[in-house]
Parts: sequence; structure tokens; C-alpha cells
Amino acid sequence: MTEPGASVPPVPPSPRVTALEWGRMEVEGLAPAKDFVLYPGGGHPWDWSEHGTRHQPGIQPGEVRELLERGADVIVLSRGMDLRLGTDPKTLLLLQEAGAEVHIEGTTAAVERYNELVDAGRRVGGLFHSTC
Repeated sequence: MTEPGASVPPVPPSPRVTALEWGRMEVEGLAPAKDFVLYPGGGHPWDWSEHGTRHQPGIQPGEVRELLERGADVIVLSRGMDLRLGTDPKTLLLLQEAGAEVHIEGTTAAVERYNELVDAGRRVGGLFHSTC
């Protein structure tokens, strides 16, 4: 609990995506990888097996919980370069219940939106798939 009058530390900025091509992404401060989980203050390669994500039914609730827990209130979900990655309806319900602003787009558009939100100083998190 924060004492009255105490300042709350600012949320660190989310890292920008600096390059995207089929099967490879580059992100500020991180080693290149195929898929990424990004949030205020950092990120890491996205291991789909951790929460059981597959193309269908898609991104699982556990994937976005990490983004919310790390301070993101705007969430960008990529659908893959060929729009083959779905989003499980339970994931969308979790985000709605959390009051998060959500953007779901093909990966190229999702990266553009994410970087715009980072540049605007928003507390943004994202899940990015750089193939299919």
C-alpha cells in the first residue's frame, strides 16, 4: 500500500519493434526472435506451448495475463502475417473484464499500431507472430 502523498513510480516504456520480416523480429534491447511477448519495461520470445496457444482457437488467456500483470492497459494482438492466428473468445472476455483497450490486426499492421502507441507514451503490451 502506498502512503498518502507518496509518488507511484512511473511505468517504464515498452520496447519498440525495430524490424519485421517473415520469421524474424527485432526489438529494442532484445535478441532477435520469431515471435515476441512485449510489455512496459521489456519482453521475451513468445513460447506458444507455455499456455497452449495454437492457430485455432488462438491466443489463450494466460498469454495476455502477463501483459496485464506487467502494467499494460492497451493490448495489441497480431494475427500472423497471413492472418492465420486466432484469438480465443475467453481471451477477449478476460481483456474486456480488465477494461483493456484491444487492437487485433495482421502482424505488419499490429507492429505499426504498437509502435505508434509506444511513441504516444501509452502502457502497451503485445503478442506478435511473424509467420503465417
